[in-house]
Amino acid sequence: MPSYTVTVATGSQWFAGTDDYIYLSLVGSAGCSEKHLLDKPFYNDFERGAVDSYDVTVDEELGEIQLVKIEKRKYWLHDDWYLKYITLKTPHGDYIEFPCYRWITGDGEVVLRDGRAKLARDDQIHILKQHRRKELETRQKQYRWMEWNPGFPLSIDAKCHKDLPRDIQFDSEKGVDFVLNYSKAMENLFINRFMHMFQSSWNDFADFEKIFVKISNTISERVMNHWQEDLMFGYQFLNGCNPVLIQRCTELPKKLPVTTEMVECSLERQLSLEQEVQQGNIFVVDFELLDGIDANKTDPCTLQFLAAPICLLYKNLANKIVPIAIQLNQIPGEENPIFLPSDAKYDWLLAKIWVRSSDFHIHQTITHLLRTHLVSEVFGIAMYRQLPAVHPIFKLLVAHVRFTIAINTKAREQLICECGLFDKANATGGGGHVQMVQRAMKDLTYASLCFPEAIKARGMESKEDIPYYFYRDDGLLVWEAVRTFTAEVVNIYYESDQVVAEDSELQDFVKDVYVYGMRGCKASGFPKSLKSREQLSEYLTVVIFTASAQHAAVNFGQYDWCSWIPNAPPTMRAPPPTAKGVVTIEQIVDSLPDRGRSCWHLGAVWALSQFQENELFLGMYPEEHFIEKPVKEAMARFRKNLEAIVSVIAERNKNKKLPYYYLSPDRIPNSVAI
Repeated sequence: MPSYTVTVATGSQWFAGTDDYIYLSLVGSAGCSEKHLLDKPFYNDFERGAVDSYDVTVDEELGEIQLVKIEKRKYWLHDDWYLKYITLKTPHGDYIEFPCYRWITGDGEVVLRDGRAKLARDDQIHILKQHRRKELETRQKQYRWMEWNPGFPLSIDAKCHKDLPRDIQFDSEKGVDFVLNYSKAMENLFINRFMHMFQSSWNDFADFEKIFVKISNTISERVMNHWQEDLMFGYQFLNGCNPVLIQRCTELPKKLPVTTEMVECSLERQLSLEQEVQQGNIFVVDFELLDGIDANKTDPCTLQFLAAPICLLYKNLANKIVPIAIQLNQIPGEENPIFLPSDAKYDWLLAKIWVRSSDFHIHQTITHLLRTHLVSEVFGIAMYRQLPAVHPIFKLLVAHVRFTIAINTKAREQLICECGLFDKANATGGGGHVQMVQRAMKDLTYASLCFPEAIKARGMESKEDIPYYFYRDDGLLVWEAVRTFTAEVVNIYYESDQVVAEDSELQDFVKDVYVYGMRGCKASGFPKSLKSREQLSEYLTVVIFTASAQHAAVNFGQYDWCSWIPNAPPTMRAPPPTAKGVVTIEQIVDSLPDRGRSCWHLGAVWALSQFQENELFLGMYPEEHFIEKPVKEAMARFRKNLEAIVSVIAERNKNKKLPYYYLSPDRIPNSVAI
């Protein structure tokens, strides 16, 4: 009688093993086997991290094995099991791999196909077509779209983390409990004694050092020592944690009536301001999105304020970017003066603090939350709904949506919900952050997620003109590496543009993103369909780059740049100044966050800047969804390209007082998971 050797690999994460009964059936082209109990006498099967082998004898020849069916039945109490893969050795000595990488819960079952990636057109056998269809029908019931707030990209239909399908939950929910993590962070930073001291102001700037953890030779310490300097202020628009707003000024904004006379002492080329604009030496950052946003009113004891500044910057003769004019609100007027470096020290300093605070709000809610977290969730939900596990694009993308839906669900549950942690310390809490996302949706375009196009659109592409823009330089290297990799994978499975256009599952995935994620908005420029291999490669690059590199660039520098509170105040407790010559150091300190809010802010930026335990970085694919040699070779080349980028960045950073490493591939996690 034919005999098969079945090798079963159990996951190594916590609680992956099971004591339940595991049954296996084989489905072949010539027949189906009986259900076999996988059990060895006097042996603890399916322990966490184990690889167990079993001999399965069948009554008759099964032909080519098409499916493996695994069933789990309760032994004592229901015991979830994480199955990595099954390998089958046939009676003829052939090995067939069946990747799984899924949880089997309750009295559950899973039907697996072998690991070869297949498009729908490749499946001619009825049973395989049926398996493909059933998998998507099941997933579409599990992964449902929901509107969390009007105007937002749609998200997963789940009120809390435990409502999610088990396959996309965190291994341990405790590890991503925001309340726990923020409290733990405050404890680790020895600042928990201040965390309840709301309404209690600091005495002066030096007083903020009581909650600042001095780690010598770090960016955060350098920020603390140099935050008041114009050079440090300008540098952050290029290489801080929000390097996406600065743009070359091609025409002075009419709403900022600044003249050459006003900024003459800042201009170094003996040119008029208009001439400097023409030569490309003037840059602008406009926080118009914040105009009219409601400030946080959740604490009746503390008034909180927002501004919507416009900041004009200048490239000096050393090619460094420095601020030359700041107007704190959008409509010019007597009570909205233009602050200048030539003004009194504290006038100019407070104007810069207001810009830094506004930058923090845009960074947290738009650059970080909307443009990485929420966008990546859209890609993830659409992928699970429309691409079966056997599809090559599912196999490619699944590592890049790992835990994204889970972290976002947790955030909606604890962080950005009504009365959530976001309300505690942020001036845009209490609903302002929701208004901001609703407004920012009009600027969320497909082109703005294509890194090279986004850089060009802001006039920031010239390395010669703007030599110290490391976010741009490193981002372009990583984008190109990802683009090359996706093009290789696409060319393996799609022999022509026609095959792309005729892949109905792929087109449904792209359509789901457009209709639900982007709410069917034509102006977003998101494609409704893909017609060529080149378009598909670019689309996949957008998905992977957004989830990995873009998120890393705007997330993991938060402690570096925002831990010194005066450099990134999460709230301001006095309105913007309406006149010059009246600002005092006491006024500035009283405007800055109180002790309690400072601590919650510090706990947040510390927690958000930490990598996950067992983090998987770009190029790492430990789950072997692909089994074919050409793809594995493409992955190896991708890793080699990424290693070369790591070396280039490390060489550039040598001896730099302010190294830029957020886009070094060895620091870029594969997915948005924190």
